[in-house]
Amino acid sequence: MTNEAIAFIRPAALTDQAPYAYAAVTGAQQTIHTSGACPLDADGNTVAVGDYVGQAHQVMANLITTLREAGAELSDVVKSTVYVASSQRDDLDAVWDVVHSTLGDHDAPSTLLGVSVLGWPDQLVEVEAVAVIAEPPVR
Repeated sequence: MTNEAIAFIRPAALTDQAPYAYAAVTGAQQTIHTSGACPLDADGNTVAVGDYVGQAHQVMANLITTLREAGAELSDVVKSTVYVASSQRDDLDAVWDVVHSTLGDHDAPSTLLGVSVLGWPDQLVEVEAVAVIAEPPVR
């Protein structure tokens, strides 16, 4: 998965232990900003209540659906923000493992945050993204 319009920056002076790039540079023509993808099914119900990993899988599936509708793929993402309704590092790590494995080798910059509450009932995970594409989708 590569997008030639994106150059990821990994400064040699910073640790290489981070599983993502520190910045992304792009000259693409179109920018897509997604809202936060939530762990909702097609009927608007929160899935995997109480399950961080289950919700993370649903969130990433919903993010992929949104990106595709906008004419993009995960390989077009230049930045993501991952919100986890928890103050426990293990919960954040579990969600990050799902996000990171879904992105694969596409290690765009990302921010992982523990927050106190998210917008939907029983919601534990939310992911928003910024993507770039060379051409707008044909409608």
